[in-house]
Amino acid sequence: MDKDKDISQMPEQKKRKKWYIFGLGIAVCGCLAAGIVFFSGGGSSNPFQKNEKISEKDSPGKSTSVKNETDMVYAADYEEIYSYLKAANDADSTEKIYSAGSYVMSTDDLGTEKGAVAGTGYSDTNLRQDGVEEGDVVKTDGKNLYIMSRNQVRIVNIEHDTMQELGKIEADDNDYITEIYLKGNKLMCIYNRNKEIKENQEIIRINSYTSAEVFDVSNPEEPESLGEISQSGSFYTMRVSGDYVYLLSTFYADTGVSRNLVASYVPEVQGKVMESSAILLPGGNTGRMYTVVTTFELNQPKEKVDSIAFFGDRGNCYVSEKNIYVYDSVYNSKDFDLTRTYIRKVSYQDGVLDGAGSVTLEGTIHDSFSIDEYEGNLRIVTTVQENGSFSGGVNPLARSENETSEETADITNSLYILDSNLEELGRIEGLAKGEQVYSARFMGDTGYFVTYKQIDPLFSVDLSDPKHPEILGELKIAGFSDYLHPYGDNLLLGIGMDTDETGTTTNGVKLSMFDIANPEDVQEIQKEVIKGCYSTDVSYNYKAALADTEKNLIGFPGYENTPTYYLYSYDAEHGFTCLLKREMSGYSEVRGLYSKDKFYLVTDGTVESYSLETMEKIDDLVL
Repeated sequence: MDKDKDISQMPEQKKRKKWYIFGLGIAVCGCLAAGIVFFSGGGSSNPFQKNEKISEKDSPGKSTSVKNETDMVYAADYEEIYSYLKAANDADSTEKIYSAGSYVMSTDDLGTEKGAVAGTGYSDTNLRQDGVEEGDVVKTDGKNLYIMSRNQVRIVNIEHDTMQELGKIEADDNDYITEIYLKGNKLMCIYNRNKEIKENQEIIRINSYTSAEVFDVSNPEEPESLGEISQSGSFYTMRVSGDYVYLLSTFYADTGVSRNLVASYVPEVQGKVMESSAILLPGGNTGRMYTVVTTFELNQPKEKVDSIAFFGDRGNCYVSEKNIYVYDSVYNSKDFDLTRTYIRKVSYQDGVLDGAGSVTLEGTIHDSFSIDEYEGNLRIVTTVQENGSFSGGVNPLARSENETSEETADITNSLYILDSNLEELGRIEGLAKGEQVYSARFMGDTGYFVTYKQIDPLFSVDLSDPKHPEILGELKIAGFSDYLHPYGDNLLLGIGMDTDETGTTTNGVKLSMFDIANPEDVQEIQKEVIKGCYSTDVSYNYKAALADTEKNLIGFPGYENTPTYYLYSYDAEHGFTCLLKREMSGYSEVRGLYSKDKFYLVTDGTVESYSLETMEKIDDLVL
């Protein structure tokens, strides 16, 4: 690209609708490194409105964006993006956005989260949403295991008692494999890579890129690359719906170099700077961190279908069957009180993306099990730190600089139901004062969530009437569950910690089975405390869990004196039965999965196979 070229005159090859977001209750005015963003201002209750975008030829040299405190528009040109970013650097701050909570996601209906592929006889990654598939560190098709191992993918045949390594895929020296995905004979590797950006033969910037490369593994001994898609930013997450891949990365813009080095502050896709009409600019200035979304067909990995980018911190992400939600937690900068959550919504269909709206909620989302889309409505549970200055509810008015928070804040919890336009339908507030949300599960018209301080209230909520949600029951037991999982008819599995009644002494990891046949009277019918084990990976990474009702397997890695993998079964008469307890060497990610009559325990350096009938070890393989 000619660095002397006037960036305001660069041609735009694709025009989009302009869309406006009203009612965010925020104006954005500044940022720090690592994606910290600042908010202030006020707003209304209508979260968004769409208008058609005016083309640049209809308004030459003039920005078509509406620059007020509450709108979000597609950029008119690169000059507007550069000015937007410079304003963000120079602005004062009143509130900050940080990502909060662990990177986890949830499901929305009983039986939708599957540990197994229906009718195949082998397990898959613990999925967040029915119909939306995900990558992981291990995948299987029932014949072979595909394992991320020391920046390679090792392909191990498991059709016989003796396992055999067939082939491997090695990443280039400047690539780092972060995740893999398998569908049929197509294996996708997700890489992070760095690239030097030079000006006048000098390195002025090192850009991070995310790349998705697809391989034909029909002959696993010789995997064949079919092509790749690359985009700016470090890998965030990915999803697959139908035949379309949705690749998300986070890109940190830099305006400290040449104004005409557009790739330093506008993301690239396939080596080309994104069109300005694909960049969303929220009202005010939300800082320099983009979320970049690119789509492509798995069978055509060299061809981009669509791409979009919008500003905001790298928070958490929940993907339903039709929409992508990215959300961040907002803090008050004066006393660092956690106050509310900013959500952005992007719709998708057959690889085509469009900005659909955004909204601000009071309170923060513990993790993405606490946000769920069902029949077009969004259900959200938040923990609210009250300080006497918020009006409460969706789109609260921001505080002025003269307002101060109380020295001690009361903590409560709220549930909100929003329609497809992100307008509020119903809410419940003031739940479990002094406690915070530790886990949640939405299952059709009923929601369950756990709060904790000293005891573990498990709330059940009737959501059948979105305008009038109602608490049905509240079960109080010692300890807490920080992961909930549907486990067959009328059962809900909880994995968490057991404590004494004061909440000060931890007894170990606890498995709970709840009878939810009557949501008004939920009962803990069985529990198992693993003494000496005081943490599990499931608390922050749901993909580490195996919960399969067909095979009756509950597996997860935990930590005693050494990393240990636990495998349980469950029945009403005997409760939880430990099938396998295996101490692991090292601290790599561990996955338990099955194929036919065998169970496999996989790390990045070893594979072990066991008989599901006897749990006796059959074979092992060092990678």
